[in-house]
Amino acid sequence: MAHDPTHAHEAAVDPAQALAAIDPALARRHRMRQWLGFAILLIGAALLLHQGWRWIKPAGAIGQGSVIAMALQAGLLAAAATAFGTLPALGTRSLSARGQDALMGFGAGVMLAACSFSLILPGLEAARAHATPTGAAAQVALAVLLGAWALMALDRWLPHEHFIKGREGMDPTRLRRTTLFVIAVTLHNLPEGLAIGVAFAANDPVAAASLSLAVAIQDLPEGFVIAVALMTVGYSRRKALLLGAASGLVEPVGAVLGAWVVSAWPLLLPWGLGFAAGAMLFVISHEIIPESHRKGHERWATQGLMLGFALMMVLDTALG
Repeated sequence: MAHDPTHAHEAAVDPAQALAAIDPALARRHRMRQWLGFAILLIGAALLLHQGWRWIKPAGAIGQGSVIAMALQAGLLAAAATAFGTLPALGTRSLSARGQDALMGFGAGVMLAACSFSLILPGLEAARAHATPTGAAAQVALAVLLGAWALMALDRWLPHEHFIKGREGMDPTRLRRTTLFVIAVTLHNLPEGLAIGVAFAANDPVAAASLSLAVAIQDLPEGFVIAVALMTVGYSRRKALLLGAASGLVEPVGAVLGAWVVSAWPLLLPWGLGFAAGAMLFVISHEIIPESHRKGHERWATQGLMLGFALMMVLDTALG
């Protein structure tokens, strides 16, 4: 890519506004297709998440032998949510910048609440079983920082490409754009998978299922945003949907890895919960929030974040 994607995106005209200026009637039909797609997505998402909750939530405490299996199922649910989220892109090739930023903010809010209520608080509780309250707080705080620093190191040294900020990491001139995209998505989704696995290893099935549900909720709009963004930069509809669906496949891998490590070494549980929270907080702060604030729709992004946080807080409290 010879041009600077940052300036290209900032200077681009909102596709919906351009269409409305050319043909108002066509723009109205376009908006109707978008709303129909969103309605189908919401109905299908409700059914998917309801069935997923019944699928991944065991009746009681889970034994060590089934932890990895449960984590794999939850990771697959997240991957399925990402794939399902791409489907509205069948009816539209564009999404308004305001809508995209609101969806990204919503995902950030859901993950912020999941970090707080499903990772950090259980991590503190697990650490208090072997340390004083002060020692437990210091242990989890250090784990959060280690998780963020690990993702920061990967972000710095691995070449990857974002749709708005462009390319980052080491010189990526020898890599294709698809490869850069795959690396970026892996950096984004791997912490979510690790968090799912570590949560199930904590032997609290309700909290683990709640976190898995949060990740799946966040992945629904993410799949749509990824598919639309790929079409915006020139990918065909078919390839954009396939890549968007495939972007969630790293989550079951991360879930199995996280569950296996913490199950094998139970004393790592508070460290694993804090590490996963720190990695996710890095993604939220470094990737999602900045990208949702670069196009002048900060209010919509912030409202989406608050809505996502409040929704996840209610779900976590009600389900827990």
